[in-house]
Order: sequence, then C-alpha cells, then structure tokens
Amino acid sequence: MKAEKLFQRRVILSETAFAEIMIWHVPAPISGSIHSYKYRLAYVIRGECVLRYDNEAGKGDHRHINGREEAYRFSSPRQLMTDFFEEIRRWSDEHADD
Repeated sequence: MKAEKLFQRRVILSETAFAEIMIWHVPAPISGSIHSYKYRLAYVIRGECVLRYDNEAGKGDHRHINGREEAYRFSSPRQLMTDFFEEIRRWSDEHADD
C-alpha cells in the first residue's frame, strides 16, 4: 500500500502570508513516529517559513518556531490542524508590529 494523500491545501491568509497543509496516511509509521500519518504544515510570510509542523523521518513529530525545533505531541490530524492554526494566531499576535 502506498501513502494516501488525505489533505492538501494552500490557504491564503493575507497579501503576504499563506498556510500550506499536507497530510498523508502511510501504511506504517515513519521512523520517529508511532502513528500512520506523514504531515507538513507551514506558515509562510513574505516568502519565509516562520512556523512549520512536520514529522520528518528520524526526527518524529516536531515543530519549528522562532528558530527553534521543539517536540510536538501528535494525537490526530484534526488536532494537528487546530494546534497549527492556533499557533499561527499566537505568532501573528506576537509579531503584529513587525
């Protein structure tokens, strides 16, 4: 069984920002994860990725924010998207004057 694309979308959030979301169901957990999903969610402003959630093989579930990589506790694709958009809101509030 090959990976099955469950969700792929680019969401335009402003003239200069968008979110890109890709989630696949995989036949077996990728290295570093214990679930059967592969994902990459990115928040891009003026061509720069300022927030990313992914589970790159070998690294497991994590997010990149403010130049740091932090562990992320994955529970479901729905919760992943909820957490991602909540983090976009927080990031946008914190950087409103940038």
